[in-house]
Amino acid sequence: MMKILDVQQIRDLDTYTILHEPIASIDLMERASVAFTQYILKHFGRQYSFMIFCGLGNNGGDGLAIARLLIGYQYQVKVWVVDYTEKQSDDFRWNYERLAQVTTIQHIQTEEDWQVSTSTPADCIVIDALLGSGINRPVEGLLAKVIEGINTLPYTKVAVDIASGLYANQPINTQNTIICPDLTISFQLPKMAFLLPENQQYVGHWEVLDIGLSKTYIKDVLTPYYYTVLPQVKQRSKFSHKGTYGHALVIAGSRGSIGASVLASKACLRSGVGLLSVHIPTCGYHIMQASVPEAICSTDKHEAVVTEYPHLQKYSAIGVGCGLGKASETVTFLKNFLLENTKPLVLDADALNVLAENQSLLAFLQPQTILTPHPKELQRLVGHWQNDYEKLNMVQQFAQQYQVIVVIKGMYSAVVLPSGAIHFNSTGNPGMATGGSGDVLTGIITALLAQGYSAADAAILGVFQHGRAGDSAAEAKGQMAMIAGDIIDFLRW
Repeated sequence: MMKILDVQQIRDLDTYTILHEPIASIDLMERASVAFTQYILKHFGRQYSFMIFCGLGNNGGDGLAIARLLIGYQYQVKVWVVDYTEKQSDDFRWNYERLAQVTTIQHIQTEEDWQVSTSTPADCIVIDALLGSGINRPVEGLLAKVIEGINTLPYTKVAVDIASGLYANQPINTQNTIICPDLTISFQLPKMAFLLPENQQYVGHWEVLDIGLSKTYIKDVLTPYYYTVLPQVKQRSKFSHKGTYGHALVIAGSRGSIGASVLASKACLRSGVGLLSVHIPTCGYHIMQASVPEAICSTDKHEAVVTEYPHLQKYSAIGVGCGLGKASETVTFLKNFLLENTKPLVLDADALNVLAENQSLLAFLQPQTILTPHPKELQRLVGHWQNDYEKLNMVQQFAQQYQVIVVIKGMYSAVVLPSGAIHFNSTGNPGMATGGSGDVLTGIITALLAQGYSAADAAILGVFQHGRAGDSAAEAKGQMAMIAGDIIDFLRW
């Protein structure tokens, strides 16, 4: 996994690298600019020309160095420097002097200077190198006008490190003026801003390039934020048997929603559990036996809803909630179940809605219980939030108060641990925004718990594998054509 650092830690990482590699700051800037330029050369064809807008700090210095490198590769490059202050960084000045030897640099000093040549070819890329990650207040004046102008240009826009005007780790508001890039190319580690829904239009697609910043500093620095890249799956013993991999129980379904229990059960079986039992309303018996013959099926005394549960002693882990409904008998069942249960547990869907409506039940959750809400379910549990940063803080407090693990489902799903750590996921796509995807995730995580994974590892790995299967399904089917069952079909361990 990769760590996600705040602005001060990013500065400290640069400083530590400069002191301990050792390397001059200007050479570190050159290293980043070379990496950026190589990415551009690899992903864009020779037909493109470039317009590069530079500020007066180190982000502008990156832009100037990138311009020089692209000119060296015989690309047509136009460079503008925005004179919004009298201050310039040392590395900006050094790169300015080098670039001035090979091309003309245009300056924007007033709003009237904002004129982009109409002769620019259609195949043009605009590179935003105005401001870096260090800003913490809204852009104003001349710089704001330039950003507004850049956003109107009908060209592909690429941000250097972070879009100008976007805060790296604090909320924005509607008054902020921010570049809207198609692509953000950042350095070494992802930034929190990239992972939050409210910033989507200010990030676009993003990539992180390794520029050789200190691995020692990154290893030792403390942060509660992580980006999951490739979690480890346990190897299976050659002499293992079905008893080795646990016995899971899924309690799910109600009349009209038996499909949810089918999806959770299939996903559980496709995720390596040794044995699976499913407890469902009587109306779902024939559906379950025909759809999932590998599952052991027990039926409730009630025809349409779940009102009871089997003896829990023999099960290794339990998943509850998919398609369950909120009938009064089901609410009573859930209360009784939570009072008795001591097994590793995943709660999803209507189990979460019952908790939200009966919050006294939260006190009866076993430590390390995993909750997997979608945004509306999460809001019912923790309350309303004003922005995504407040949402994360509220969920952190909730997880710590009840000693549970919360999976905030969505793009870059976040696994929030009782310690306060948050692990953002790197897999998944919008094609997974379809009914039943959450049921599949519940089955996957329940299977991992039954196999002996810790709750934290089961949640992090389960979310990752769920997203990876979704990515494979999207590649095969297309995002719009995907259904939840496709995710199960593309599970690979």
